[in-house]
Amino acid sequence: MAASLLGWRRKEEDMEPNESTYTEKSEWGPGPWQDEHDRIEWRDEATGLPCLIVRGGGGALCGYVAVSPGHPYHGVNGFSGEPAEIEVHGGITFGSPCIEGGKICHVPQPGESDDVYWLGFDCGHYMDVRPMDAVVDRRYGFDRGPLGGGATYKTVDYVRDEVTSLARQLASVTAPESETP
Repeated sequence: MAASLLGWRRKEEDMEPNESTYTEKSEWGPGPWQDEHDRIEWRDEATGLPCLIVRGGGGALCGYVAVSPGHPYHGVNGFSGEPAEIEVHGGITFGSPCIEGGKICHVPQPGESDDVYWLGFDCGHYMDVRPMDAVVDRRYGFDRGPLGGGATYKTVDYVRDEVTSLARQLASVTAPESETP
């Protein structure tokens, strides 16, 4: 059953750069997503950390912040035991180095290393509306009611606020003091 629901996705290796992995926005129907960008890149003014918003699977927005080598979370894989000091929408669900040509990457500033590690979250959780949900509902005859029965769509403004908060939290994380024998 799951395979048929995911059949609308295309393999990323068959795609052009910046091509979406989901149906056209016009098929999603009306909503704030129609006027939003699918990728936004900036530097957090307070921390200088690279930040991204990228539209992910199902049209949900995802937010990311990059940390440099030396940061305690640089290279940390898996966040099932997420650090208590990090609070962001749905928790940290992504950790990966910059992959050349990938969606979760940036162009380093002159003199800046490209050896960054991206930490991020997605807005495709329970009680989050994904634009693609309406397409799936129509295709398979589901009826979740208006906006998914109380679920809400997380807009670019919401995700930008969460990314900014994540950047500031990551900037304040310090390496644990080494113990001396």
